[in-house]
Amino acid sequence: MTTAIEINCETGEVIERPLTADEIAANEVAQAQAEAAQHEAEAEAATKAEAKAALLEKLGITEDEAKLLLG
Repeated sequence: MTTAIEINCETGEVIERPLTADEIAANEVAQAQAEAAQHEAEAEAATKAEAKAALLEKLGITEDEAKLLLG
């Protein structure tokens, strides 16, 4: 079971308690959103890499040659 730890900075009191149903649901939603954002970022990176590779192939140059031209 997942727990929450609450620390009162003024008194130093530490309370460890089980998460409520609402907290568990919020954590699940946040995790799903984070996973979706990660998948979206990976898909965008793959799309950019494919476009870059296609352009280099169209130009008939390597990535190193492109760096030399642009550098």
